[in-house]
Amino acid sequence: MREMLTGGDLDVLTGDYLAELTMLILGRDRLKDPGAGYARTFLRQLEECLGLAHERGVQVVANAGGLNPAGLADAVRELADRLGIPVRVAHVEGDDLTAGHPGSLATHAYLGGFGIAACLREGADVVVTGRVTDAALVTGPAAAHFGWTPSEYDRLAGAVVAGHVLECGAQATGGNYAFFQEGCVRRPGFPLAELHDDGSCVITKHPGTGGLVDVGTVTAQLLYETAGARYAGPDVTARLDTVRLTQDGPDRVRVEGVRGEAPPPTLKVGVNRLGGFRNEVAFVLTGLDIDAKAALVREQMTAALAKSLPTDIRWDLARTDRADAPTEETASALLRLVVRDPDQEAVGRALSGAAVELALASYPGFHVLAPPGKGAPYGVFEDVYVPHGAVAHVAVLHDGRRIPVSPPHDTRVLDPVPEPPLPKPPPDGPRKRAPLGLVAGARSGDKGGNANVGVWARTDAAWRWLAHELTTDRFHQLIPESTQLNVTRHTLPNLRALNFVVEGLLGEGVAAQHRFDPQAKALGEWLRSRHLDLPEALL
Repeated sequence: MREMLTGGDLDVLTGDYLAELTMLILGRDRLKDPGAGYARTFLRQLEECLGLAHERGVQVVANAGGLNPAGLADAVRELADRLGIPVRVAHVEGDDLTAGHPGSLATHAYLGGFGIAACLREGADVVVTGRVTDAALVTGPAAAHFGWTPSEYDRLAGAVVAGHVLECGAQATGGNYAFFQEGCVRRPGFPLAELHDDGSCVITKHPGTGGLVDVGTVTAQLLYETAGARYAGPDVTARLDTVRLTQDGPDRVRVEGVRGEAPPPTLKVGVNRLGGFRNEVAFVLTGLDIDAKAALVREQMTAALAKSLPTDIRWDLARTDRADAPTEETASALLRLVVRDPDQEAVGRALSGAAVELALASYPGFHVLAPPGKGAPYGVFEDVYVPHGAVAHVAVLHDGRRIPVSPPHDTRVLDPVPEPPLPKPPPDGPRKRAPLGLVAGARSGDKGGNANVGVWARTDAAWRWLAHELTTDRFHQLIPESTQLNVTRHTLPNLRALNFVVEGLLGEGVAAQHRFDPQAKALGEWLRSRHLDLPEALL
């Protein structure tokens, strides 16, 4: 926060504090303390930086209110009074639908940006919200500054794209970037957007900060956690297939041409609830006969757990071992056992007792990475949808006035965009077996139980090959975990990109920790490491 306030000019400082997992964590916090439920890190940052923001005339907009935006607004006022800083604090509420979903820890609708806009138009210096879309942190200030109305879809769609690029901070400036070796990312700076009245923008960063901003880093973030050409939100549906990116100088990327459509008739609602209890143990298998050692301990553990068999048992053997290894660690494989059950006892002492009792009575070299504990609760995320009118979206101003935010007048059912024509395939030529990542970048992430993998080509020639080669059938071959799952491919020619949505790969969401990489953050890098017959002309 300090870096953004002191590094250069800024009108509005935004902060995205909420993810699906964060809402679950805040829900558990609220169980212990009804006054909790917001991101306390935001307050710690403001203690150092609120004076700076006030001196420089920078408005602060953050969704750090989480499950308790009114509580956070009061806490910010108390902080400002203690520091002697005269700021007007407003908040947005109406997203909390938990009372209508018995048994959930946190059920919240994703609100748009017009509640934020109302607060800013009425003179707020700090606006805190609960669950809004990540992009709303940008669409709200843009609508307030330029005076946009809810029907100016192209302008709003441009702001949504800008907000989507900014929402994950340094991921747009070289962080987590497939081609990270091409720019200094040891400490990348944070991105900023220069917004224009027509909805276009330039993505850049403060002078002298690390990392890089180029068409590749912005493309990577545009593909992150999206699906098809229509990117739906509560204010507008942005057409990602209309986005045009051009390099506008060092560390400057111009984003323009974005078209928008009326939002869908329903709001997305995230439902977080406890799914039960979970425990795990990782057995270390070293040296020879790895498969036989794994079979032995699996048989022994199955027998030991039979008296109180957990509802869900999952075994995974990671062959991290190498033959004739120079170190013990590289001679070892990991056999991971994960158990789940509604009853904590079934995954607690039953598992820990069985694992520890095998210490002197199992395969040679028996040991575990860490003994299992008592079992911990895990969460489940589900998204449902409600009509706009089911949510009371309200801007609560610094003087206590409440301004209702009207639902959209026009909506449009979210039909898929027909697949665009593919580019002309490249001519035949010699090929070489090599990793996909030599010619394509990727970024992957999670949306509930689904994963997405965005893959983009860096040249027109590579795009012509990629568009024809990386079909859903090829994706299934390269990512065997997806073989029995529904995979949908979306084509975005303007970005020279393909976006794959893998349904159900993540089970019941990140908090359920369904797989080794529970948020699919590295799925794209795994895909890039797979070998294909690449045209030598691209290498």
